[in-house]
Amino acid sequence: MRFTPRDTTFFDLLAESAGHLVTGANLLAQIVGADNGDRKKLNKKMSETESLADESTHAIINRLNTTFVTPFDRDDIYNLASGLDDCMDFMDEAADLIVLYKLNELPDRVEDQVEILQRMAELTAVAMPKLRSMNELHDYWVEINRLENQADKAYRKLLSHMFDEITDPILLMKLREVVEVLEEAADAFEKVANFVETVAVKEA
Repeated sequence: MRFTPRDTTFFDLLAESAGHLVTGANLLAQIVGADNGDRKKLNKKMSETESLADESTHAIINRLNTTFVTPFDRDDIYNLASGLDDCMDFMDEAADLIVLYKLNELPDRVEDQVEILQRMAELTAVAMPKLRSMNELHDYWVEINRLENQADKAYRKLLSHMFDEITDPILLMKLREVVEVLEEAADAFEKVANFVETVAVKEA
């Protein structure tokens, strides 16, 4: 029988961190669909959410530094915490760029990218509490990998559309930076799923 400490703090903190991703992804969707005036208010909420996510990450790291026995490998806990933090940081960066660059209209396919991120965030938030038992996680990382492939296709189609339709080189540069950061966010979610798979295999 595998010994598991009774202390569930790490699981609670990872679940809390993933919950912030759901809030962040939903705020990002609202920012994409809003006008510039409303975007500033929404981006302030995004920054507040990112700060809360940072607090969760720091709490996990501090707990690692003060706990002798952890529920699973320390490096894996650190990787999960850092990976979740990266997801939030990329979404926050994309929202910030949209506001800073005053992008009045975004290509329709940007919404496709964000919808994928919303689904990834929801799945990740559901998966984190399951680390307690390591059960029912296989479908999570398979679906995240599928969604990341879908995000790759959406990203390539969007780039192609932008180069075909946008003649203003400055606007094109700004939009490209936004969609590239959104793609990095999708990659970050996949990395978290890969970390979860690694943990599940080790603990099986």
